[in-house]
Amino acid sequence: MPRRRKRDNESDNHRSSTSDHRLPFVMSLVVTEATVLHVFDYLESSRIFRLVTREAGVRSVLARGARRSTRRFGSALDLFAQGTAQLHVKPGRDLDTLGGFDVERARPALAADLARFTGAAVIAELTLRFGRDAADLDLYTAAAAALDDLAEASTDEAREATLAGAWRIIAALGFAPGLDMCNECHAALAPNDSVLFSHPAGGALCERCARMAPSGRLLPGVARAALRSWIIGERATLTNDPDVRAHQRLLREFLREHLNDDRPLPAFEMWEQDPLHASSRLVTQSAT
Repeated sequence: MPRRRKRDNESDNHRSSTSDHRLPFVMSLVVTEATVLHVFDYLESSRIFRLVTREAGVRSVLARGARRSTRRFGSALDLFAQGTAQLHVKPGRDLDTLGGFDVERARPALAADLARFTGAAVIAELTLRFGRDAADLDLYTAAAAALDDLAEASTDEAREATLAGAWRIIAALGFAPGLDMCNECHAALAPNDSVLFSHPAGGALCERCARMAPSGRLLPGVARAALRSWIIGERATLTNDPDVRAHQRLLREFLREHLNDDRPLPAFEMWEQDPLHASSRLVTQSAT
């Protein structure tokens, strides 16, 4: 009799241990606003989507059967679509399961123009590379606003819209450059003056600190005003192509100094080239 009692205890302990072991892996349902930033096929019938979400940050999700049938997810679920996603999440897993996605905004204009598509690819790349798998309302809002502005931009306005969106994302991540106070001594700077922009310092320098800085770029007052507008989500117009290229270079250098993890940013690199040529390469890559 005692022996049987011992076996019963062992059985109870085993069941308790098994139950305790399973508890952390219970799948939970997360319903959240989401935007699709990357799509690729998986096996014969499924797709993997990379999303930025309002409630759960950046996520990778498996949409089972999405290639075989559109009944479950709809034909509008594609790159840059935005809506409400149902995510089945398991703690410790890198890949969630997509239960459903109600598309509210498809943004077809982004795919209809090569310059807009290139800019949208940059916005997606920055968001996915530097975002986290935790709720970040500012990042979600910044990415969605950037894509909306790009969808409304003309071909000629696409690079400016991309610059604006990229700086807003940087600000949402907490790395906005300081433009109105010296980033070394904190002295106030006249709003329209040209200043030295130091990437290691994190932004503008006063004249005294600029003389001691080992390197930097002269930032004219009009360029500084454009940066200030973009960071807070407002528009600024650049008058010529050299100004656009100078801002692209400044953005690239700032990313390398403060955010880049030494991995390449292929979409950004293509965007810095001729927009139409770069976009053609992006379209080719996404189709393969």
